[in-house]
Amino acid sequence: MGVNKRVAAIEPNAIRAFDDQTSGVTDILKLTLGEPDFSVPQHVKQAAIDSINSDDSHYAPSKGSVALRKAIRHFMIDRYDLSYDAESEIIVTLGATEGIYDTLTAFVNDGDKVLLPAPNFSMYDPTIALAGGEVVYVDTSKSDFLLTPAQLQAAIDEYGDKLTTVLLNYPSNPTGITYTAEQLAALAEILQGTDITVIADEIYAELTYDAPHYSIAKFLPSQTVILNGVSKSHAMTGYRIGFIVGPKELLAPVATLHQFTVTSASNPAMAAAAEALGSAQGKLDSKGMREAYRERRDYLVPALRQLGFEIPQPTGAFYVFAKLPANVNQDDYEFG
Repeated sequence: MGVNKRVAAIEPNAIRAFDDQTSGVTDILKLTLGEPDFSVPQHVKQAAIDSINSDDSHYAPSKGSVALRKAIRHFMIDRYDLSYDAESEIIVTLGATEGIYDTLTAFVNDGDKVLLPAPNFSMYDPTIALAGGEVVYVDTSKSDFLLTPAQLQAAIDEYGDKLTTVLLNYPSNPTGITYTAEQLAALAEILQGTDITVIADEIYAELTYDAPHYSIAKFLPSQTVILNGVSKSHAMTGYRIGFIVGPKELLAPVATLHQFTVTSASNPAMAAAAEALGSAQGKLDSKGMREAYRERRDYLVPALRQLGFEIPQPTGAFYVFAKLPANVNQDDYEFG
């Protein structure tokens, strides 16, 4: 029986496996999956209901409904001062997860090196392997969990033309750390003039606590594609709406791959996402959630530090990257 060797070599998703293992345990606060605990705002739900009731049941354009792509264009200009053409530079995906798959598959050839600052989100590694690429890990534990210009330059010097892609996730899952504008500009200066494509996973962009979010696309527009969506910003994980934005030259092959992978996203979910991203109330929704997460961070991090955990101060997302105290079992599986 024939099985794709790359697929056969990949282990099942450890996060999902642990979630399955703990889902039957009663009376626990389950923090296995990276998703908000808020309800989807009522006006966003109503938009999905209205879509259903109006018989919005036919195939949408492959890149996503026109209304949602226009809302994404508005969102990117309003929040991050980045402008993309709704027709040729925006693709609606089934969550940021599909965006990760589409971009890596479209950009990475067999044997290409993909630079990945570590620690990193566990879905990147197997997707790079499926695309035929090889991960170049950069240990950021000694640089405040941020990729430095020196580390980036060293990787370029070592791997040369084989290093084709840099994957940045900020604010970060799992560390909660993000970059300043100055730090991103310094990385962009190293990358300018190379043929390296940057995939910027910015799904947590609306959740930054101590400074505004900046994108490396502001400093490196022609080489950067951005992944984002409504899962974290509006507590809509189950709606499965993400998006990819970038220059049309980079998005053209991604759009082709997307077309043959999923056809298009669900119409009611896209209607809800358009309301979330395109309305004034939607902006207030994400702001309210952000403030609630900030309060939780400011309570939890000092309390865990008092218990002996070493924790970098999260400046975004909703994760606490806690190092186990020296007096407990250091095997994270056994500790969990």
